[in-house]
Amino acid sequence: MGEMDIAEVGRRAGLPASTLRFYEEKGLIAPLGRRGLRRVYGAGVLQRLALIALGRVAGFSLDDIRAMLGQEGAPCIDRARLAAQADLLEARIRHLRALRDGLRHAARCPAPSHLECATFQRLLAAAESGRLGVRRRAPPGASA
Repeated sequence: MGEMDIAEVGRRAGLPASTLRFYEEKGLIAPLGRRGLRRVYGAGVLQRLALIALGRVAGFSLDDIRAMLGQEGAPCIDRARLAAQADLLEARIRHLRALRDGLRHAARCPAPSHLECATFQRLLAAAESGRLGVRRRAPPGASA
């Protein structure tokens, strides 16, 4: 496929040119040079962009991704780091499943009021404690 200008890379990757310039600024991708005023990239940039997209979806920071991409174009992915991230995702999945199940129960609960439902009360207690990932803000003037 050879060289592609920034517009072609953006079109093929589904990214705006501003994102490509940002990734270049962060050291995630590098152009081969310029053709007139436009940056020109090699075909390997599409694979790097796919790796960046996968890393972002998996929850890695851009700094983490840059470290995994390596300098010479060949990824140097830390398998232990992947396993640790998979563990974090697994914990998040368990958390979201429990939340989903609680909400489904509350949606079909026969109790006259959600406040009379023990399952809904457990959801409220989890929200109050921050176990749902949402912490309540302290009222203005309250000490932290």
